[in-house]
Amino acid sequence: MSTGRLVAGIGIRPGTEAADILACLDQALASAGLAGAPAPRFATLASRAAEAGMVAAANERAAELVAIPDEALKGFEAACATRSTRIASLYGVGSVAEAAALAAAGPGGELIQPRIATARVTCALARSLA
Repeated sequence: MSTGRLVAGIGIRPGTEAADILACLDQALASAGLAGAPAPRFATLASRAAEAGMVAAANERAAELVAIPDEALKGFEAACATRSTRIASLYGVGSVAEAAALAAAGPGGELIQPRIATARVTCALARSLA
């Protein structure tokens, strides 16, 4: 596995609390065999980046919060491992979390944990090339 920086792609419903976001992130980290590992970069839809819960979750984990424009997600459709028909109809990509993680990981980034979904949050993990 690459030793680049870990990126958490996060999709949320409006009004989601930080605790719910971090619980989903921790579940994704554990599923990837990375329990307790830092994710120094959180990536989400530009329209969700200013949500209070998202900002609080990033602050709690001392993570950079990256806002990904909806249009930028579409370039990562082929690299997504999962697909939600509802999300695809809204954003043109099967998984906001996976596409956001890959977009923020940069060129050569790889998806290391497909999306984990809870009631209000989805989270996927990617690793940057360097």
